[in-house]
Amino acid sequence: MSEQRTIDVAATQMLDKAKEIGFLTTFDRAKAQEPRCTFGNTGICCRICLQGPCRILPKKPGGNKGICGAADYTIVARNTVRYIAGGAAAHSDHGREIAQVLLHVAEGHNHDYKITDTDKLMRVAKNIGIKTEGREVMDICKDVASAALAEFGRVDETQELTWLKAYAPEERLDVWRKTAIIPAGINLSLAKLLHQTHVGTDADPVNIIFGGLKAALCDYDGQHLATDLSDILFGTGVPVVTEANLGAIKADKVNIALHGHNPLLSQMVVNAAKEMQEEAKAAGAAGINLVGICCTGNEVLTREGVAIATNFATQELAVMTGAMDAMVVDVQCIMPSLRSAAECFHTKIITTMPIMKIPGSYHFAFDEDHAVESAKEIIRLAIEAYKTRDQAQVNIPNIKNKVVAGFTLEAILNIFGKINPENPIRVIVDAMEAGEIKGIAALIGCNNLKGTHDYNHTAMAKELAKNDIFLLAGGCSAQAHALAGMMNGDAVKEYAGEGLKKFYARLNAAAGLTEELPLMFHTGSCVDYSRQQDFVNLVAKEMGVSVPEVPFVVSAPEAMSEKAVAIGSWNVAYGNAVHVGVIAPTVGSQLVNDVVTKVAEDVFGGFFFWETDALKAAARTVEIIEERSWKIAMRKKARDAQAAAE
Repeated sequence: MSEQRTIDVAATQMLDKAKEIGFLTTFDRAKAQEPRCTFGNTGICCRICLQGPCRILPKKPGGNKGICGAADYTIVARNTVRYIAGGAAAHSDHGREIAQVLLHVAEGHNHDYKITDTDKLMRVAKNIGIKTEGREVMDICKDVASAALAEFGRVDETQELTWLKAYAPEERLDVWRKTAIIPAGINLSLAKLLHQTHVGTDADPVNIIFGGLKAALCDYDGQHLATDLSDILFGTGVPVVTEANLGAIKADKVNIALHGHNPLLSQMVVNAAKEMQEEAKAAGAAGINLVGICCTGNEVLTREGVAIATNFATQELAVMTGAMDAMVVDVQCIMPSLRSAAECFHTKIITTMPIMKIPGSYHFAFDEDHAVESAKEIIRLAIEAYKTRDQAQVNIPNIKNKVVAGFTLEAILNIFGKINPENPIRVIVDAMEAGEIKGIAALIGCNNLKGTHDYNHTAMAKELAKNDIFLLAGGCSAQAHALAGMMNGDAVKEYAGEGLKKFYARLNAAAGLTEELPLMFHTGSCVDYSRQQDFVNLVAKEMGVSVPEVPFVVSAPEAMSEKAVAIGSWNVAYGNAVHVGVIAPTVGSQLVNDVVTKVAEDVFGGFFFWETDALKAAARTVEIIEERSWKIAMRKKARDAQAAAE
């Protein structure tokens, strides 16, 4: 048997198979990297210039600084904000591509895409200050898309990002203005940050961090517009019932995995697959079966109910089933090793974006003007691969779990509105004020094999639910819960505390859904985390408090990518407490570590805390939520007492 490197039984079976055939998975490569470099782990290795790399050796004369004289705090701060720049670039570029397609739709240049959610278009237009009354839909759409694209190229630093101003509470905008971190343009802010961290430029760690926070707010802005425009193009998700884990792969069908982060092509594959079932049957299959991996999977899950096969760390194992005919990838979090895994089987790895290619894979250059045609060609390649499948190699774990997902902000408010039609958000505020639920937590992030795959995600969720915390989830974290069978009504019965159970019982009685609500609400992909913040902003407004006062904590139990650093940073700037389940590369400098874990709270109200033990992290999360709830209650008690005295 393989080592217990994952809590997922299906993944364990595939790891055993990988060992049998001699394929080294990401789990093996992670093991081979041990012991990790302490300098890199703690952030005190500098590679910004060619004189290095420089390592900080505090007790060695001359070694306590880099060759240029950069101290540990400068090196750590520069390394950290360069993570933010990479993450913000990834999310915002995703948003730019969506905006470009939407503009072409509005101009009539593209006929493969269409506006699916006109109501969302009108809401977004109104929120960002675009006139809608008496105007044609396509004219409004053009203005919205143009406004989104303007976020990237703006260079007038007296201006501010449109989506940021439209959706952030005024009290947050005031804080960001006072600290000079509101960006004018996404491209400008990222370029300036890379310049700021060039060798021989900024050496002040606090100034560097503030530059990083400006880039982090670009990440938030890029995420928000990407979510809004994707909803306009493809539809705003509603609750759907599907399944998750490798058992969602079907032995008798042509299996195609949609993997990555950008829905532009994957949505077209979903649409085309509905029309091409007969072509698959003509090849001897029972039809076409689509499954998702990572956040492209979350996009088509939220909107189309496509099942989740697995998440980031176990993506190779989907190929190991021997039944995966094609894996269609776009950008972000795609392991180059997929091609090596495919060599052991008949699977076709298909890249689709100009900035993402894997040697030896098939490449279908994504062209928005021929998206449907490209999608059909990809499906036909998968059908041809199915014909060469070696049935003797097929080994699909008979493991899958029911998933109830698709909880966009609109969907959540619609459910709450069944109880309070006039003021839906009041439903959760009433539950918190009554003590039925203690607060809210967002479970986010990816996989990190410095620990046991998916353990921290699920252990955190169980502990928080037991303590009556209302849970939101997204990204690969949401997929971890889905794979483990925790994203359905049965999980509420098994893991929720009594107060949370009562809250769910009331929602279930009113919602009118065919399935009971799940233990956590899946809000979408990692680019959709703005949905969670919009929800918290509404709670803050209804409670009459600032965002940092809301009993809310964000947890990334297995943070891994540059995007995770950017996401965590804008959450801190927003005023949220942010748990990270791996030791962050800031601990190499006591000064920088204190800034992000302590001083940040004084300035923004939010802060990071590191804790690799999921149970301890959950206890700390509950403590923070209870403290914030207590402060709100005390202020309310004082106000009531004063009112009574008057």
